[in-house]
Amino acid sequence: MTPIEIEKFVRSVVNAKIMKSLMIWGAPGIGKSSIVETVARSCKLDLIDLRLSQLAPTDLRGLPGIHEGKSKWYVPEFLPRKGTGILFLDEINMAPPVMQGVAQQLILDRAIGAYKVPDGWYVWAAGNRREDQAAVFQMPSALSNRFIHVTVEPDIKSFSAWGLANGLSEQVLSFLAFRPSLLHKIDSAAPAWPSPRSWVLADDLFKADLSIEPAVGPAGAEFDSFIAIYGSLPDFDSILDGRSKAKFPEEPSKRYAITTGLCLRINNAENALNALRWLSKVAESEWVQLMITSLFPVLRSKGIFGDFVNRAKADSSLMKEMNDIRDLIVGG
Repeated sequence: MTPIEIEKFVRSVVNAKIMKSLMIWGAPGIGKSSIVETVARSCKLDLIDLRLSQLAPTDLRGLPGIHEGKSKWYVPEFLPRKGTGILFLDEINMAPPVMQGVAQQLILDRAIGAYKVPDGWYVWAAGNRREDQAAVFQMPSALSNRFIHVTVEPDIKSFSAWGLANGLSEQVLSFLAFRPSLLHKIDSAAPAWPSPRSWVLADDLFKADLSIEPAVGPAGAEFDSFIAIYGSLPDFDSILDGRSKAKFPEEPSKRYAITTGLCLRINNAENALNALRWLSKVAESEWVQLMITSLFPVLRSKGIFGDFVNRAKADSSLMKEMNDIRDLIVGG
């Protein structure tokens, strides 16, 4: 499943109040934790994120003490005691078996000793897969059989939508639209390799005018070559203002850069319509469709999607020129 599909699935689990434990599988750096954070925020749930690989059994089980002449386990203060939320056991299968055994009590029984997980709290976990060359331990079958299992796969559409909403630079997003195979490419022989997580780090380096190779490895050299084309792109402002007579370039890299760059610069419905009017005249329909796919999340995030749809429907000439993708606008 793509990150967008899993986010939708997990949100439905919350809406249906399915309190069974959930296990999210996926390669390192693919965004498992981000999905849980996004769902918690959108569903207004508290989130406690525990990295089990960094904890010892006593960190979760608590420490023994004496109370009124009897031994008692004092559970850690970070475990939830009220309200509603998600208790997220990240990196669960990177934890040694003894630690997984302690976590198993939370997952199977929703309790450790006298401590009980509050009724309004979900217990979810995440981990890497063996095939992703991660240092993981085998999950016991009794534990595995108690989970709802979902697996995250890399997906450029999901990452682009997230990047557009979170301010990633147009150059990084344009490059990945042009070279989607470099969104996630594990290289066990190199310390740095591309993943959704490392591209976010690379974006920080790029904005600081630094090389991105320390974050994404050799993919940084390809990115540098891609950046060299930006000086020859049409003037974006004239396109958004409806004044441009520029042609659509032949090179695919420039085409990806233009469609992404226009989306990120749109500030109102008229900008969006002008960009589509220009593109529908100079480019094949698949490029207009690509722009619309990237454009809709931007318009929704800026609260101008409804205005755009109303204006688009009223523009009969635009609808005629774009009749093969009219359903995307009318039904989007």
